[in-house]
Amino acid sequence: MVGADCYTWGEWQIWRMVGKEALKQYIDAQELIRETENAIQKLERQKTQVIADVVRGSSECFPYQQRTYHVEGVESGKELRLRLRRELLERQQAQAEELELEVITWMLTLPPRMQRIIRLHVFEGLSWEQTAARLGRRATGDSVRQEYNRFMETGTG
Repeated sequence: MVGADCYTWGEWQIWRMVGKEALKQYIDAQELIRETENAIQKLERQKTQVIADVVRGSSECFPYQQRTYHVEGVESGKELRLRLRRELLERQQAQAEELELEVITWMLTLPPRMQRIIRLHVFEGLSWEQTAARLGRRATGDSVRQEYNRFMETGTG
């Protein structure tokens, strides 16, 4: 079976291999997206942190009287570093989202049963037994696991 409308058999095999490799990285990409979003939020909180201190000094003119001054501001250079870090995190997040789209696109080329197995086991994190129960048709956890492993090794279900 040739997958999409205009692929040659060789292109189709390459596309399937790319998709399988992307699938292996999918869970890490999902976690990376979440971690990056959290890191960006943390950066935003740091950006609004103001450093405050109290210092003592006197006026320049006579009579020299000691006074207390309240000083506050943002650490010098910190805002630039935070902006650069945010740009790097956003780039990292975009790469992870591209991988996610690649996996979703690849999955559209798979037989419906394999799409379901991957969605239930890999994306939703169900055990093999739970996946088999959701698939129905007297599937067992072992048979579904073997079907998935065979597909990942050879590209056939």
